[in-house]
Amino acid sequence: MGATSASTEAGKLGRHLGVFDAVVIGLGSMIGAGIFAALAPAAGVAGSGLLLGLTLAAVVAYCNATSSARLAARYPQSGGTYVYGRERLGDFWGYLAGWGFVVGKTASCAAMALTVGSYVWPGQAHTVAVAAVVALTAVNYVGVQKSAWLTRGIVAVVLAMLATVVAACVCGGASDTSRLNVEADATFGGVLQAAGLLFFAFAGYARIATLGEEVRDPRRTIPRAIPTALGITLVVYTAVAVSVLAVLGPDRLAHTAAPLAEAVRAAGVPGLAPVVRVGAAVAALGSLLALILGVSRTTLAMARDRHLPHALAAVHPRFQVPHRAELAVGALVAVLAATTDVRGAIGFSSFGVLAYYAIANASAWTLPPSEGRPARIVPIVGTVGCLVLAFALPLASVLWGAALITAGAAAYGLRKALARRA
Repeated sequence: MGATSASTEAGKLGRHLGVFDAVVIGLGSMIGAGIFAALAPAAGVAGSGLLLGLTLAAVVAYCNATSSARLAARYPQSGGTYVYGRERLGDFWGYLAGWGFVVGKTASCAAMALTVGSYVWPGQAHTVAVAAVVALTAVNYVGVQKSAWLTRGIVAVVLAMLATVVAACVCGGASDTSRLNVEADATFGGVLQAAGLLFFAFAGYARIATLGEEVRDPRRTIPRAIPTALGITLVVYTAVAVSVLAVLGPDRLAHTAAPLAEAVRAAGVPGLAPVVRVGAAVAALGSLLALILGVSRTTLAMARDRHLPHALAAVHPRFQVPHRAELAVGALVAVLAATTDVRGAIGFSSFGVLAYYAIANASAWTLPPSEGRPARIVPIVGTVGCLVLAFALPLASVLWGAALITAGAAAYGLRKALARRA
């Protein structure tokens, strides 16, 4: 369906995004603040097994991406796994996926906003975070095409900066490939936990699926865009992780708050450190922009089915965006960014996202071959991998995440009970 015909249907979003824009939005979601923040804590738990953790996270991400791409081509609607779970497994499982995504990713939005604030103006991090949320919500409000154009610029800046960091590390005299060796400090549990933490940096490919209603020719575009974005991201992450680890080693990497900035200093190019800080802020802005897009579209889908207030299902007649959902998400994120430090919530956000993808893989398992079902091994590995990584996260993250999912299930049961009585 073309953009013109889509726009004539009441309540529908306009299809404006082609393959290139969809790939860019996926890259903007993934190549964000995660690569700046996740390497150090992952090295802290995995030690010299950091690259093994990255590989494991990539395998699970590939399975999730493949399942999501096949489902998105079959159900090109806003909402992602909320829609897939509902259509393939039943209303409850779709709702649970949407619940985990909206609540967990809202916390991630606030974390990204605070990351922008901490890099731009550490003394006024909360103020800058709120300003960033307001500005990007305004960009999203005036149309997804504007968001796609801004994301192009952000992705270009971040990729150029990461390429510069890799070149500085590789060409500097401090690089030592022996630091890449896996030593006795790499435990099985540590590698699993590192994979769970690093998965947070891969999770943005879902943004392409959640924008399914705004993609041109989704049956062709989405299955091409998702693996392309994931493949580019994996290449970038591997290059960055290898170069930084070769310069710093696992111990030094684990104890630095800004690993990429520390790596360029150790490589003998301290003048690049401010560039890295700017790049980190820009990357966090890109993640925040794409996160708000994804959360608002899942909110729209759940509001259409009255799992959330139905007023949030409105689509702007001119800009063809879910403007009320975007404003509601932006307001909630702004409040969180102004009042709390939510970086500790990234763990339970990861738990919720892994639960979300476990449901996506289970949904893909039910597809018949005529509807593009992936090879059976893909959803099996994806489901088991998501569950294993979720419960390998730090105990506090597991407890908070499980409590979050349980609360969502309880709310669903209560609403159904009240509906039956009415």
